[in-house]
Amino acid sequence: MTLQTWWLFLGAVFVLSGTPGPNMLHILTRSLRVGLRRSLAAMAGCLSAVVLVLLASAAGLSAVLMASPVLFDILRYAGVAYLVVLGVRAWRGDDAPVTVSGGAGPAPLSPARLYRDGLLIGLSNPKLLLFASAFLPQFVDPARPQGPQFVILVVTFAGAELLWYGVYALGGRRLATALTRPALKRAFDRVTGAIFVGFGAMLLGAR
Repeated sequence: MTLQTWWLFLGAVFVLSGTPGPNMLHILTRSLRVGLRRSLAAMAGCLSAVVLVLLASAAGLSAVLMASPVLFDILRYAGVAYLVVLGVRAWRGDDAPVTVSGGAGPAPLSPARLYRDGLLIGLSNPKLLLFASAFLPQFVDPARPQGPQFVILVVTFAGAELLWYGVYALGGRRLATALTRPALKRAFDRVTGAIFVGFGAMLLGAR
């Protein structure tokens, strides 16, 4: 592809990746709850999901979902259920909450658990696959080999996504210093829980 096309794609995905969504909210809350360093596992999970979705889209899986409304609905309902479960856990504050006192906190989440949760968050929205199938081909030159072009697009998208993960994770650490008061921490849990449930509701109503 031309350099001009690549710059246009980079600008588009930079804005799209920075838009608040389930992935970014998950990274922010994980950073707040487990710390910046340990939240890297969650970032890796979310990023793996994004790359898998992009590769699946390039491979044509989105066409299968478009041709099979039943399969798409099954994936959509599973995604809704997972987002609602996350919202309830966040609302209750029992998902590795930040310790606001000197007492012992809950057992820390393992890197594998953090990675798995991030991966499931990223895969919970099948609309992302359909979006990627409509977005990526616009920047592919059909007159040139498509494989290398898709690799460039996927790597660029992943790089922009990872950059924003870092921004949101740093935001989570800044929030942590402001949430040492139990009342503020409880309010934050309620807000993030409601947002996750809202994401699920939007996915449920999407067509």
